[in-house]
Amino acid sequence: MSRGERKETIRRDHPGLSLGRQCHLLSISRSSFYYTPKGESAENLSLMRRIDELFLKYPFYGSRQMVRQLRREGVCVGRHRVRRLMRLMGLEAIYQAPRTSAPILRHRFHAPPFRHRRVSQMYL
Repeated sequence: MSRGERKETIRRDHPGLSLGRQCHLLSISRSSFYYTPKGESAENLSLMRRIDELFLKYPFYGSRQMVRQLRREGVCVGRHRVRRLMRLMGLEAIYQAPRTSAPILRHRFHAPPFRHRRVSQMYL
């Protein structure tokens, strides 16, 4: 069961088990039972919308270049904030990965020394 499902099974008005005991039995901390997520602020939502527009235009921009572009437009924002929002939206820059360990083709195949001989000739 996921944490959300376990959280929903807890009943506040259970006659025999207290909230703390129910949380303990379901392996949920009491603080996470009372916690309600806040969500993103209106400012972050507008920033996410702008990041998405820029990403459609420049899909090769990572968080650093995205911050530079936003600052050119007059939006003062930090790189880590942009990085977090891009990760939240599932945006990742398109780039060519470095080929530091590409195999050498001539090392790929090992030709046997008796390639053109018949089997009877090999074991004489």
